[in-house]
Amino acid sequence: MHTNTGKVPIPADSHQPRLDLVAVKADFPILDQRINGRRLVYLDSAATSQKPWVVIRAITDYYRKQNANIHRGLHFLAERATAAYEKTRAHAANFMGGVQREEVIFTRGTTEAINLIAYTWGEANIKEGDEIVITEMEHHANLVPWVILAQKKKAVLKQIPITFCGHLDLSDIDNIITPRTKLLALTQMSNVLGTINPVAKLTELAHKQGAIVLADGAQAAPHMPIDVKELGVDFYAFSSHKMLGPTGVGILYGRRELLEEMPPFNTGGEMIDEVHFDRVTWAELPHKFEAGTPDIANVVAFDAALTYLEELGLESIRRHEMELTGYAIERLSQIKGLEIQGPREPAQRGGAISFTDPNIHPHDISTFLDSRGIAIRAGHHCAQPLLRILGKTATARASLYIYNDEADIDALIEALVEMRRYFGV
Repeated sequence: MHTNTGKVPIPADSHQPRLDLVAVKADFPILDQRINGRRLVYLDSAATSQKPWVVIRAITDYYRKQNANIHRGLHFLAERATAAYEKTRAHAANFMGGVQREEVIFTRGTTEAINLIAYTWGEANIKEGDEIVITEMEHHANLVPWVILAQKKKAVLKQIPITFCGHLDLSDIDNIITPRTKLLALTQMSNVLGTINPVAKLTELAHKQGAIVLADGAQAAPHMPIDVKELGVDFYAFSSHKMLGPTGVGILYGRRELLEEMPPFNTGGEMIDEVHFDRVTWAELPHKFEAGTPDIANVVAFDAALTYLEELGLESIRRHEMELTGYAIERLSQIKGLEIQGPREPAQRGGAISFTDPNIHPHDISTFLDSRGIAIRAGHHCAQPLLRILGKTATARASLYIYNDEADIDALIEALVEMRRYFGV
């Protein structure tokens, strides 16, 4: 195994213990299998993370011991399921820095959370001529809803550009965020470039102009401590499945005064107070935005995922990923001709590393690596406008998480070198 040469400076906090990678890997049963006769090297966590035993058991335990519909039943199982469900809400509130539990809305994921804002707050507050500001590096989930809303409302959709190095270019920010700006919607961490954006700084600028701020935390929340109060944002969204939890569960934080004013997104059962044939009144927060029977088992299991991450320590996770990202970028840079997207400094980015080979299509890279048991992602990563700006139709992306180590990076590098020989490059 190679060691980090120290060429890339890694901020170190001596108070944060290092992850026990042997123990962590042992917690993920899927990593025990072999793919095409080789050990599985999973480098696609930006798409979805793997699940530890504690999360898998939490799902099965729910169905074995607690299964019932929540909030309305008075019997033992219903009360037990409701308590477990609401425990996750309280846990998520603390995970985000200690917000009110009423400010935490369960959704099906980041995508639905952002659409909820677009179809409620956006419909009520965006008018003709208003400005919505996004960045050039947004995932489609934080882009398409604003394209549609801007077209419908005859609003102006503006973009904060990126620099050659993959940072946001703020040189003209005073002409981008203006008194006409009503919403700033931006990713905290890019799923293509890995860039960590200055959300708190931009939120302060937006608020001075009277704008509301939504942060897409899908890529950031699994990898670093999150405090929405420090960020200052009005809305924050993230997904369970990218942070060791089940699919189909998302979290939307919203400032209470904004949520109180917003109309509901879906309607039906649970989200009502009184229903008559000529009028309806809504339930109190957070239930006003949670119509119908939710994905109870997976919400309950998400609590186990949050506990697992907190026991490892988000600061320790961040330190591990910075070190591993620095090592991966250093080794990838040694392959002549390989082009890496995004910042090179690990302290300024996450572990989603997109790259291209001038002679081999990203889909062929992914297919070859899969034959060697290595799982990466290839394509436009739901960020087509960004890829066009980069001059690419697709990239290969290796994304790191807590169960990855230098041996996984070494396996990736060795396979890429072997791939080039195979294709005669």
